[in-house]
Amino acid sequence: MAEPPLEPSGSPDDDLVARAKDGDPDAWRELYREHAGRLVAWLRLRPTGDAALTADDVAADAWLVAASKIADFDGTSSEFAGWLFGIARKISFRAKERSDRRRTAPGEVSEVGDHLETVADPTLAIDTHDWVRHTLESLPPRERDVVGLIDGLGLDTQGAAVALGMTQVAVRVARHRGLRRLERIAASRADLTPT
Repeated sequence: MAEPPLEPSGSPDDDLVARAKDGDPDAWRELYREHAGRLVAWLRLRPTGDAALTADDVAADAWLVAASKIADFDGTSSEFAGWLFGIARKISFRAKERSDRRRTAPGEVSEVGDHLETVADPTLAIDTHDWVRHTLESLPPRERDVVGLIDGLGLDTQGAAVALGMTQVAVRVARHRGLRRLERIAASRADLTPT
């Protein structure tokens, strides 16, 4: 089955996207504030296979591609999220392919984030809970991505479909399956909890 293109549905640009296309730095800041935290949180759950390539690196590359290709994008700021996540997914996938071809295991690499002060972002609250991350990682990758995007980060079905290169029906099915698995995991953990 052919992968759908990363273009949105062809709806007209909203004011924010139109301003971003015109190079308005305030519009880009607003888009960044709206989507950056969710993007990094999602990318942290997607393995790149390269210890030297962090989720922040992939996100930065995705923002650069989005900035260079914004003229080709038509849609709302909400549809921009799906488009941006799709760009990041492709960058992450290519990094994983490169890593798999090299089959290298670099030593410990300190992250730049260890040396820089980070800005608090409420959308990253999901990232601070190890149990949430562990539970999501127990899902198959497709279901993990869909549940993470829709239920964890607030993308709609269309945005998740664009981001993941899937049909909306496939997104709904994967979400249903993922949520059912999570229910079973939660139920089994509840059975193990002493009262």
